[in-house]
Amino acid sequence: MKILKIEKDIIIIGAGPIGIACALECKKRQWDYVVIEKGALTNSLFNYPRNMTFFSTSEKLEIDDIPFISNNPKPNRDEALEYYRRVATSNKLHINLYETVNAIKKDGDGFSISTTKSNYTSKKVIISTGFYDIPKLLDIPGENLPKVTHYYKEAHNYALQNVVVIGASNSAVDAALEIWRKGGHVTMVVRGENIGERVKYWVRPDIVNRIEEGSINAYYNSEVIKIDETTIEIKTPEGLITLDNDYVVALTGYLPNFKILKDSGITISDDDKKIPSYNSETMESNINGLYLAGVICGGNETHKWFIENSRIHAKMIANHIEKDFK
Repeated sequence: MKILKIEKDIIIIGAGPIGIACALECKKRQWDYVVIEKGALTNSLFNYPRNMTFFSTSEKLEIDDIPFISNNPKPNRDEALEYYRRVATSNKLHINLYETVNAIKKDGDGFSISTTKSNYTSKKVIISTGFYDIPKLLDIPGENLPKVTHYYKEAHNYALQNVVVIGASNSAVDAALEIWRKGGHVTMVVRGENIGERVKYWVRPDIVNRIEEGSINAYYNSEVIKIDETTIEIKTPEGLITLDNDYVVALTGYLPNFKILKDSGITISDDDKKIPSYNSETMESNINGLYLAGVICGGNETHKWFIENSRIHAKMIANHIEKDFK
């Protein structure tokens, strides 16, 4: 198959809410752009649990002052998917889905971008790829068994099963509560000494009470060290224990796509935070003309940036690019 070569002013990588916001800014300025997304539209949101409720209110999730109307102050996953889909379709944004970027190379004053479907040249590139696609692995025996998942979608298939949920973040707590309420026998394994302080304030008392009353078992200061077909082995302060187990839901967090950043020449900090280099006033990276937007800016600090506080990145980037395009 012949690979096409396409010229653009702007290439935006990632069709999440912030990538869509960047596309809206490009459209307003009549720049020739395209958004390239390796999965579905708002792929990370699509992969969220079906019953997830956002921490932010609907007005904090709005982009470009387009109203987001939800049934409750804090919208759920389906309402967010509907909102961002309608924003993209009603504004006729140029978005290529199910197309993966293989490489971004600085080429003179511009860039060459190769994907699984085409080759592009552009004057500027914006990376807004989020962080939900690469799970933090446990790196233990049995992690690749079919009964282990790093994503949680819904609870029905876990009814009447012995389920271990690893983690104590919002996603882990939501999964543990839903599975228990659908009739699953839930055990949580938590590396720290308690449920995470960042858990949604209206959910945290629920999980704490369920643990205290014994409805959900919890092992604190503990970690899973081995998984096999019918059991799981946990290292606890009291020693090793083995539990009968049907499923493991390992919600231990996710990582940004550091490879695409490094391969593009973007400098990443040497510490555990792995924060990419960018100008906080313009969002331009250490590579001239290559910008970062959204959660990707936080490196491993994936709690630092989210839709609510990174919506402004799109306008900051567009305002900086506009000076070069005049």
